Amino acid sequence: MALLNDLINLDLSNVTEKIIAEYIWIGGSGLDLRSKARTLAGPVSDPSELPKWNYDGSSTGQAPGEDSEVIIYPQAIFRDPFRRGNHILVMCDAYTPAGEPIPTNNRHNAAKIFSQPQVAGEVPWYGIEQEYTLLQKEVKWPEGWPVGGFPGPQGPYYCGIGADKAFGRDIVDSHYKACLYAGINISGINAEVMPGQWEFQVGPSVGISAADQLWMARYILERITETAGVVLSFDPKPIPGDWNGAGAHTNYSTKSMREEGGYEVIKKAIEKLGLKHKEHIAAYGEGNERRLTGRHETADINTFLWGVANRGASIRVGRDTEKAGKGYFEDRRPASNMDPYVVTSMIAETTLL
Repeated sequence: MALLNDLINLDLSNVTEKIIAEYIWIGGSGLDLRSKARTLAGPVSDPSELPKWNYDGSSTGQAPGEDSEVIIYPQAIFRDPFRRGNHILVMCDAYTPAGEPIPTNNRHNAAKIFSQPQVAGEVPWYGIEQEYTLLQKEVKWPEGWPVGGFPGPQGPYYCGIGADKAFGRDIVDSHYKACLYAGINISGINAEVMPGQWEFQVGPSVGISAADQLWMARYILERITETAGVVLSFDPKPIPGDWNGAGAHTNYSTKSMREEGGYEVIKKAIEKLGLKHKEHIAAYGEGNERRLTGRHETADINTFLWGVANRGASIRVGRDTEKAGKGYFEDRRPASNMDPYVVTSMIAETTLL
């Protein structure tokens, strides 16, 4: 083990200029991250300096066997917390050999929306609260739960400490630091209401970079859980019954909302979101109906309501925003397994275009 550790941590910088780039993309389910690595001649600072690459789409459910090549375009670069040095993680999106985005490439459409002058000019900020559950590998049951049984009811676990309340903190803290190392704008972590469930927040980040960063943070988290022998779940309701589900509350503001008189702009934006409630819900994650029951700090999936400091609303406006007359609001509808490219661009499109 010691030798293995030494080799994993080998510093290559004094023997070669070459670096390793881990290309990362989203597979056919829309949530399965895939990655493979290649050697580059030297350090790289911009995605445009990176070569395009390809993968076998028939093995990820994204292309037929007889025409299986999918091309990946490098879009965002992060420092690699696993290999360190000048090595990098590269967030990519996927295209056909003819240059058409493949059907599961939601980044392409998001980039179009974010590059519209009406959107770019409003400098949209996002803060995404990603909830997730850590599961015991053999039994797919939450960390810290007795196998086949249940812990005591919810109450002591939210932001809790202690061996009988907090399960998986080593993973959570490793992830926090690894994200900061990578250059992700991770802004915090906390233990959630259901034991074995945690949350990290990414943002405030502008436009499409919020989604790039969230996907990369998910990738890093899954790599860390892989090493720890724990399974990562983004299921919006991992345990049925009287347990909290997992969401990805999305906080949003525009330049106009952050300036004087912003509260009026916020109210208009929320009104627009209300008119498109069904379309948003349809795009906000698989299995969300199991979570949005109207209980456990959610609004019912068929109801759109907003309120100040109301955790049972579809959209929550903070007390501070109301008081200052400007600020941001929180869309509480997205599920933990949502695609941030879809959710962030859709909010921008509905409120700005």
